[in-house]
Amino acid sequence: MLVCWKCGASLTHLSLPLTRRDICKHCSADLHACKLCEFYDLSKAKHCREPIAEEVSEKARANFCDYFKPKEDVYSNKGQSEADKAKAKLDALFGK
Repeated sequence: MLVCWKCGASLTHLSLPLTRRDICKHCSADLHACKLCEFYDLSKAKHCREPIAEEVSEKARANFCDYFKPKEDVYSNKGQSEADKAKAKLDALFGK
């Protein structure tokens, strides 16, 4: 299931391939971004497993990478503060 990398909201309403202008309707995060890509890997150089892709400096912003491939279930709330977790729960409860 394809979900937003930032808030975890379902993206099933969007058609693939994602365009550079697609954003999450819940949190307005850019979706054609490294953080949602199958090749995004913090342990690799340039944080990308695709060796010939150009480096993208802002991993959370929309980009023009031709190798972009959305990864399913990429959302993780491990790095969220308690306030962010509470806000996410409220947003989910009230359908924001």
